[in-house]
Amino acid sequence: MRQYETMYILNPALEAEQTAELVQKYQTLISDQGGQIDELQEIGKRRLAYEIEGNREGYYVLIQYTAGTDVSKELERVMRIDENVVRYLTVRVGE
Repeated sequence: MRQYETMYILNPALEAEQTAELVQKYQTLISDQGGQIDELQEIGKRRLAYEIEGNREGYYVLIQYTAGTDVSKELERVMRIDENVVRYLTVRVGE
């Protein structure tokens, strides 16, 4: 098991309920695949450094978790096909 940190940016035009559902969806995905969530920070709406897909803002979420490599790959695969995820980045923590 390795420690990972994923930061993702959601579309700021989403309603609060939709944003909460997406955050819960990704937490559940990690937990269901045998991962353990260490910390979750919903940073909130922030201005982007540059415009992405017509958006000047984004809803930032940082999630730290411990899991196998297959969990991080599956999380990125799901985020890649979700049109409400503007950007994401996963890094391995430690070492």
